[in-house]
Amino acid sequence: MNTAPRVVLVTGATSGIGQAIALHLVDKGYRVYGTGRSAPSLSAESSESGLTLLKMNVDDDDSVRECVSAILDREGRVDVAVNSAGFGLAGAVEETSLEEALAQFQTNFFGVLRVCRAVLPSMRANRLGYIINISSLAGVLAVPFQGLYSASKFAVEGLSEALRMEVRPFGVRVVLIEPGDTSTGFTANKRIAVQAVAADSPYRDRFNRALEVSRTEETHGPSPAAIGPLVAKIIATAEPRLRYTCGPLSQTSAVLLKRTLPQATFEGLMMSHYGVR
Repeated sequence: MNTAPRVVLVTGATSGIGQAIALHLVDKGYRVYGTGRSAPSLSAESSESGLTLLKMNVDDDDSVRECVSAILDREGRVDVAVNSAGFGLAGAVEETSLEEALAQFQTNFFGVLRVCRAVLPSMRANRLGYIINISSLAGVLAVPFQGLYSASKFAVEGLSEALRMEVRPFGVRVVLIEPGDTSTGFTANKRIAVQAVAADSPYRDRFNRALEVSRTEETHGPSPAAIGPLVAKIIATAEPRLRYTCGPLSQTSAVLLKRTLPQATFEGLMMSHYGVR
């Protein structure tokens, strides 16, 4: 029996949810490689609190391939991949340029796809692995004026559902984690307003109200620290569920409301909550 610590790759590990997950798994004895655009190059890796940081840009095919290959060369395997890298785009759908929409999907969706494609050959060969994709409650409940962010997370949900069925016979488990609003640097540093938001925008007042609700709920939201133990629980479970929601009860319960209420009623509640009726 192989008793060596499992090898974990966490993207977006230089801050926020990804960092919280990576540091918790280090504390639990896993060999953790965290990645980020601002991390050191492969030739100048750094180790902080037992977490090995490597540079990876999930938007770039070569960057993902080289980073995963470097880990495989050193460790011989990747047992767990956590896709946490991402950012948010805020603005009306009408005022979002195609370039901005493509950038949102390039990171949040295609970044996940690149990492999955890079780690799966090793996992299939070992007939063991976990792929954990950090989605969002916004990937279940579309948020007004964050339509492209929601769309990218909805896409990750669909990808994960299909991938889970495809790789299950190879011993690979695919899981979605859907956090609600969480107190991280996302609010200040990882949400970008579309360029077209201007003083004369017909959406301006409603956009500002909706975004202020999101900012307030994130600022006062729970710490990302709770997501690390959830990941540890998942990868210690032989048959994890597809979806795990986490966050304030007022937000996680909205998933049930969407499934049970008439669409018009639920839509009205969402619009009232975000001040956009």
